[in-house]
Amino acid sequence: MQAALMPPRAPSERTVRLALAGSVEEVRIAMTADKAAAAAPVPTGPRILAVGSGKGGVGKSTLSANLAVALARMGRRVGLVDADIYGPSQARLLGTEGQRATAHDGKLVPVESAWGVPALSMAHLSAAGQAIAWRGPKISGALLQLVDAHWDGAEVLVIDLPPGTGDVQLTMLQRCKPAGAVIVSTPQDLALIDAARAVELFAKGGVPVLGVVENMAGYACPHCGETSDPFGCGGAESAAADMGVPFLGRIPLDIAIRREGDAGTPTAAGTGPRADAFAALARQVAAWLDETA
Repeated sequence: MQAALMPPRAPSERTVRLALAGSVEEVRIAMTADKAAAAAPVPTGPRILAVGSGKGGVGKSTLSANLAVALARMGRRVGLVDADIYGPSQARLLGTEGQRATAHDGKLVPVESAWGVPALSMAHLSAAGQAIAWRGPKISGALLQLVDAHWDGAEVLVIDLPPGTGDVQLTMLQRCKPAGAVIVSTPQDLALIDAARAVELFAKGGVPVLGVVENMAGYACPHCGETSDPFGCGGAESAAADMGVPFLGRIPLDIAIRREGDAGTPTAAGTGPRADAFAALARQVAAWLDETA
């Protein structure tokens, strides 16, 4: 279909001047035209999967690392960004402490891990133990550099967000536009309040929430085998139902997960019930990514 042409300027001017003759002293005519709407940018690079919590101390970084590893074990090409600029932990969790990120053509090159997941973190860019004392704009700029790196071949980029709903989260929503988000919470009411805020933030930003994961759910005593629930049980599942988002499952409170994370050997890279819990979560995430591709 051909676009409509504008009427010639001269006939239009004469028509207007004749119509206004005798009623006004002076006529000045300005011709304007609407510019064609710019085409929406075509998304490039890996799809972004944000992992948020709204609150610290719920094991979000450990879950992010293990989710990325579990996806990689399924054959997915995965990258991991540690967006917690002030308190990076992914270098420890993936066993890449002491490795430094390099740059090529003005972009960072991710650090390879032994688990098939390349990663970038401030721990790969700053000295060990160095305190990062930056204001919001600099933090946001750092996040964009971590995301806009050489993630060659990656199909999904897992972003381990810091707790809260501040500058980093807003920059992620406005500049990076995640394909979806996973919310992590412990079963206790206090954590669920903040998880609800995180769900609302992503909803306002137009980012689909895949669902809620209940972390640290059920503690099996290594001595007697009895299971207890120090943080409660079922709270995240109930909250997910109240918020109208899916419940993605439970990850147990197990000292082995903590030990393996501290040693840089993610639980998801192994076998057994603990690894199976992360694998089950990864299967749900992979199915969602396929359905929404």
